[in-house]
Amino acid sequence: MTSTTEPTEPLSVEQLSSTTLLRFATAGSVDDGKSTLVGRLLHDSKSILTDQLEAVERVSAGRGQDTPDLALLTDGLRAEREQGITIDVAYRYFATARRRFILADTPGHVQYTRNMVTGASTADLAVVLVDARNGVIEQTRRHAAVAALLRVPHVVLAVNKMDLVGYEETVFAAIAEEFTAYATELGVPEITAIPISALAGDNVVEPSAHMDWYGGPTVLEHLETVPVSHDLAHCHARLPVQYVIRPQTAEHPDYRGYAGQIAAGTFRVGDSVTVLPSGRTSTVSGIDLLGTPVDAAWTPQSVTLLLADDVDISRGDLLVPSKDAPATTQDVEATVCHVADAPLTVGHRVLLKHGTRTVKAIVKDIPSRLTLDDLSLHPHPGRLVANDIGRVKIRTAEPLPLDAYADSRRTGAFILIDPADGTTLTAGMVGESFAAPQPVKDGTDDEGWDF
Repeated sequence: MTSTTEPTEPLSVEQLSSTTLLRFATAGSVDDGKSTLVGRLLHDSKSILTDQLEAVERVSAGRGQDTPDLALLTDGLRAEREQGITIDVAYRYFATARRRFILADTPGHVQYTRNMVTGASTADLAVVLVDARNGVIEQTRRHAAVAALLRVPHVVLAVNKMDLVGYEETVFAAIAEEFTAYATELGVPEITAIPISALAGDNVVEPSAHMDWYGGPTVLEHLETVPVSHDLAHCHARLPVQYVIRPQTAEHPDYRGYAGQIAAGTFRVGDSVTVLPSGRTSTVSGIDLLGTPVDAAWTPQSVTLLLADDVDISRGDLLVPSKDAPATTQDVEATVCHVADAPLTVGHRVLLKHGTRTVKAIVKDIPSRLTLDDLSLHPHPGRLVANDIGRVKIRTAEPLPLDAYADSRRTGAFILIDPADGTTLTAGMVGESFAAPQPVKDGTDDEGWDF
């Protein structure tokens, strides 16, 4: 098996532009070695600067350690270094000759489950670490459940600290079998198990000399070769309007463009489009990409669409193909993860942000709260506290064009915001999930609602 770390020279702009991008997140229980794995990955792939390594070496030497503590490359907060745990999501950007990466190193403690939701919400792949000595524990199952809820397409089970169990194949096989069975039950589409030692570097970037019984890829090899999901490119096209461009100059006296990042699908000149929620229709007469006219554009490109008709469009509207327009609704049913310290309660007045549109809303019901230990449902809890995952029913002041999260992770997601101070309260995923409860009869009287 050959190493994938060459070339060691910095990549040129041309090389970087020709590679694909993989977003991935790490997760695992406290002391499973997430930050060490990330540090080893960056160090052995020669993706850290000399001064960064020197700083880590100084801190490690000050602690009496003979070798650099690679976990310090990601644990940047003082509290993280003092306690030896990860608290906040740490993002790292690096690249090899084959691919560019955006890595989210997320906390492992149950108290910071909401941080994992943040880090994994945009990930194409999640690396779930397990201590080979402990096997699959409650927090492992919790992280697998969150990955399944967020529809992360690829999950890697990294069985770490294999050096502490004598590199025994039977230990790895038992853990891989248990985790795969659980994650498959949750609906995780692809699971890859890799035995590693992040501290010693076994199977992280370089193949291990101690596990000749393992014939699969190293962690980096898998990250470099796993197919990057292009599902959004084949979804129904969606463009949340961020800005209306009207130069009104002598050169462009009649220019009216609708700018934004394509959230899903492909737009082409000549397409019939509908503006939501108004329902007005027109035809795409032009597409500008980086100031250059093009015939087609697709996710995640940022573009400006020009329409054949002067239509009343503003920030927050959604441009969609007329033949694939989603239904608009004021009644939202979703799975949510509550991320704020203050609880979310029935009757809570919030702001709901979907794409570029923000509307007033009220929490109408909380049908259930999910117990991640055994995936059981606690009916009608009345509230969700920090790190809780549950089902909610929300009534919005204005109709919203919503896709199911199972169909599109971009246009099927939303957040709830505290209207008083702008705090993010809850991350939501529209529609059913693996934990969807049976329909709950809603006996709530709408009388007294102000929308």
